[in-house]
Parts: sequence; C-alpha cells; structure tokens
Amino acid sequence: MYAKLSVTVTALAAAVSAAPSTLVARYGDSYTFYQGDGSTSRGWPAQSSWGSFDQLWNSNVPLMQKSCGWNGWGADNSATEINNIKNAINQVSAESGVDKRFILAVIMQESKGCVRVPTTNNGVNNPGMMQSHNGSGSCAGRNPCPASQIVQMVRDGTSGTAAGDGLKQTLAKAQSATGDNGSRKFYGAARLYNSGSADYSNLNNGLGSTPCYATDVANRLTGWTLAPSQCRA
Repeated sequence: MYAKLSVTVTALAAAVSAAPSTLVARYGDSYTFYQGDGSTSRGWPAQSSWGSFDQLWNSNVPLMQKSCGWNGWGADNSATEINNIKNAINQVSAESGVDKRFILAVIMQESKGCVRVPTTNNGVNNPGMMQSHNGSGSCAGRNPCPASQIVQMVRDGTSGTAAGDGLKQTLAKAQSATGDNGSRKFYGAARLYNSGSADYSNLNNGLGSTPCYATDVANRLTGWTLAPSQCRA
C-alpha cells in the first residue's frame, strides 16, 4: 500500500531481460517487462489477454499452499483458509464492483496469498494479505485465520479504509486521470495502490515504492506465478 515496498517473497528469484514489443498473446507463467504509460499501444496487455478468474486462481493455489512457510510467516495456509480466500474475493468483488481478477493479482503481489503475512510499516501500518492502509483485518501470528478476518483483509484492501484508499478508489482516480476505462486504468490503479501517487507516463517510476509494481500486476493478470521476474526498473 502507500509509501511502502511490497512484502518480499524470498523464494522467488529476479532476472533481467529486454522490453516487450508486442502484446501478451496467451496465458502462461512468463514475465514481460512492460514500460511506459500502461496503454496497449505501449505493449501492456489488454483485458482480453488476462486469464479468467478460474485460470488465475488455479495457477496461484500452489503458491498459496506454500508461501507462509517459504517466508517464515508461520503455518502454511490450510485448504479451508485457501477456500475462504476465494470466497472472500468473490464476496468483496460483488460488494465493490472491482474485478475479482484484479483483487487476486494484488493479493498475490502483496503477500502471495499468505493469510499470516506480517504487518509492515513504512510510515503507515499495512496489515493483511493486501497490506491495506491501516486496515483492521489481519491474521499475523494467528492460526487458524477466521473466515471473518479473511473477508476483512480483502475488504480493507479493495474497498478502502477510513485512513486510505483501496483498489476501488485508486481505480476511480486512475480512470479520471487517464480518461481510460479499459486495462490502462487497472495498471495506473496498481501504481497508486503501491505508492499513493503516480507518474502516468511511466508506471515503473515507483516514487519511493516498488518500481515494477504495476508491471508485476499486469503479468500476474496474464498468468505469471513463479517464472523469473524480468524487471529492469
């Protein structure tokens, strides 16, 4: 969330490669380093290139099963907790109108879906699977994680809190700033969610936060899970 780096997942490696020249054509676990303003004309994926929610969910379940242990955050998610994450995404997407694929992508970006992810603080408390802006939902150090807390974590990050924006608000701001109602607003919203402000001409300008956050989210929406990152920002 605002003014922070995403939680680092030590099990995933980073690598370096060249920038894209074409749109992502099909779904799969690969990483393309997107640059520029988030538009399809600059090579960022259109929504038609995103996976379905079921595709994205099935691709990410293996990470959710192991991400807590990989990072030393406590017991790995149980099957019940993973099912409750899915239920919470569906519930909060219906409440907020935010595409559930985008919610899932941000959950995986922020915590790899570990319900026991620690709260971070770079000036603001960022708890829960979506590292929300001073939200109330968290299961840090708690096992099992109740379904009610899982819903609250997803709601805090998606619908926002009294202290700050969620995805619903950043989507509205990005759409207003760019005049775009397609995929570009999602990538701008991801940038805003991570850094609190955006250079819409260069979404890899982290403004003190994670440089490749928006391009990471774009890749997650087309199936990236464990392939080496090609971030060069």
